Amino acid sequence: MTVPHSSPTRPPAPVPPVAAVRKAVVPAAGLGTRFLPATKATPKEMLPVVDKPAIQYVVEEAAAAGLDDVLMVTGRHKRAIEDHFDHAFELEQALAAKGDTARLDAVRDPARLADIHHVRQGDPLGLGHAVLCARHHVGDQPFAVLLGDDLIDPRETLLSRMLEVRGRYGGSVVALMEVPPEQVHLYDCAAVGPAGEDGVVRVTGLVEKPARAQAPSRYAVIGRYVLDPAVFDVLERTPPGRGGEIQLTDALQELAVAGTVHGVVFDGLRYDTGDKADYLRTVVRLACAREDLGPRFRAWLKQFVAELDATAPEDDRLAA
Repeated sequence: MTVPHSSPTRPPAPVPPVAAVRKAVVPAAGLGTRFLPATKATPKEMLPVVDKPAIQYVVEEAAAAGLDDVLMVTGRHKRAIEDHFDHAFELEQALAAKGDTARLDAVRDPARLADIHHVRQGDPLGLGHAVLCARHHVGDQPFAVLLGDDLIDPRETLLSRMLEVRGRYGGSVVALMEVPPEQVHLYDCAAVGPAGEDGVVRVTGLVEKPARAQAPSRYAVIGRYVLDPAVFDVLERTPPGRGGEIQLTDALQELAVAGTVHGVVFDGLRYDTGDKADYLRTVVRLACAREDLGPRFRAWLKQFVAELDATAPEDDRLAA
């Protein structure tokens, strides 16, 4: 599927200057039931991806895009997230006394990424409700939302691109990824039209996890949003939808009908760490990309796969 194009003779109309985006909201109140029993006492966002918790990659992404004010929407049993992004004075003193500067920097880095705040989502009422919990902190400013289950490879610049699009068109911006037809039912899908530049579309409607035959496109919404503060008023009057939860998709659908939502089509590296198999693939990919781990790990991985192939039953080799 190709991204719609506009006629080059009709460039998009200019919009008034829009406020710069400085704040990010990271919803992190989910129960992590897909990873039980590991998440019985450990927040799913704190599961390690190589040697950092998944949520640290998300905050690093926000900071790299210039968002220096991060609000985490947490829930009960999520204190470990707050502690991770705070200073650990005893640990820091112990590492400093040993002269272990490398580990000392690694321990201090999370607290230095941004000005980090926390608010509790008292009731698990969905993503839309989690975003609404940020209203007092965000106020009337535009803001980004980054879902902790979706990791964007650190070498990608998706969020920066979305901020640029917001600066040109105003309104809200969602990240879209083209998925195979057999996977559209797993995602919220967007109906789209041309916007006047490559890789950017107008979002004219959103459908929550449609059946394959009802999907308006194969453009799935992934976990990155840059939202206009107008979304708060819409969320306030949005009734509970699927599962009795307030869905962000429902609010964005209303804004899309009003013509104020654009999409950035992303074809880079994204990892769904909410899925067990993809979580494992994420760890392997990011470990292979590390300068300190990659060479030795890739060599071992090749040997391991070769041994698996050599010892696999005939039926397994045929299935592969």
